[in-house]
Amino acid sequence: MRQAGRALPEYRRVRGDEGLLESLMRPDLAVEVTLQPVRRYGVDAAIVFSDIVVPPAATGFGVDIKSGVGPVVEKPFRSAADLERVRPFDVEADAPWLIETVRILARELTIPLIGFAGAPFTVASYLIEGRPSRDYVQTKTLMLADTALWLALLDRLADQAIASAEAQIAAGAQAVQLFDSWAGALDPATYERFVLPATTKVLAALASSGVPLIYFGVGTGELIGMIPGAGATVVGVDWRVPLGVARERTGGSVALQGNLDPAFCVAGWEAAAPAALRILHEARDSGVDGHIFNLGHGVMPETDPDVLARIVDLVHSFERSR
Repeated sequence: MRQAGRALPEYRRVRGDEGLLESLMRPDLAVEVTLQPVRRYGVDAAIVFSDIVVPPAATGFGVDIKSGVGPVVEKPFRSAADLERVRPFDVEADAPWLIETVRILARELTIPLIGFAGAPFTVASYLIEGRPSRDYVQTKTLMLADTALWLALLDRLADQAIASAEAQIAAGAQAVQLFDSWAGALDPATYERFVLPATTKVLAALASSGVPLIYFGVGTGELIGMIPGAGATVVGVDWRVPLGVARERTGGSVALQGNLDPAFCVAGWEAAAPAALRILHEARDSGVDGHIFNLGHGVMPETDPDVLARIVDLVHSFERSR
C-alpha cells in the first residue's frame, strides 16, 4: 500500500520535520521516499510518494496535511459559491514536481511504477468535512439535500483525478490506483446513485491508456460487485472480505489485490506468517484470476520493517513453489 515507507527509520530521517505537502514538492525527496521500501523489502512494484489531496491543494482550495491528523481544509466546501474554488488541475503548471518525480522514477526503477489519484467521493469528503471524519454527516447531508451541487462537485473532482492520473501515465507510470478510501461509509444503493457515475467517469477516461486500473476502498465489501462494471481491472479488497467471497462478488472478471490486516504485521511474525499463508492459499484455491498480495490497508507506523521484509520473502517463496 501507499504508506509502505512510513514505518521505516530511514523515512523518518529523510523527512525530518518537513511537512508532507512540502516534501512532495521536492522531487529528490519524493523519489528517495518512493525507493526506500523497494530497497528494503524487494517488492514487485513501487508506488509514487504523493497524496490524494494534491490536486485540490495545488489548485488553491486551501488544503494542508497535518501530522497525526491527515488532510485539513481551512475553509470547507459548503455552498455553490465554493464550486468555483474547485478549478481544473493543470498538472504541468500546478504540480510540475509531481511529474518530475514520476519521470525520474520511471527512469531509475527496474520494476513497475504505480501512480495514483483520489476517487471523487473520498476527496470530496475531505473538502466538505474539513478533516478526517467518522460519520461523514456533512458529506452525506450535502449529497442528499443538494444533489445537483453534489454531482457538480464530484464531476469537477473526477476531472482533477483524470488529469492527475493521465499526467502520471504520460510521465511513465505503468499502472494507476484509484483510492476511494472512505467509500465504505455508504450503503450500496447510495453509492450506486450518488458516487458510482463519477468513479466510472474516471476509470472510463483512463481505459484508453491500456495500463492496469486498480480501485481500492476500506470497508467496501458490499460495493465491490459494482467496480468491474465501472472499468477497474483490479479490485482492492480489505481484510474484512475473504478473497473467495470477493471473487464471487466481482464475478471472477478482475484481478484482486489484498488483503492482510495490517494489525497482524504489528503483532509480529508469528501472527503475520500464518495469516499471509492463509490468504495466499485462499487466492489459489478459490480460483482468483490474478492476485496481487498486499495489505488490506496501509502500513501502521509502529510496524517492525523486518516483519514486512519476511512477508515479502514468504510471498515470493510461495509463488516459486507453485
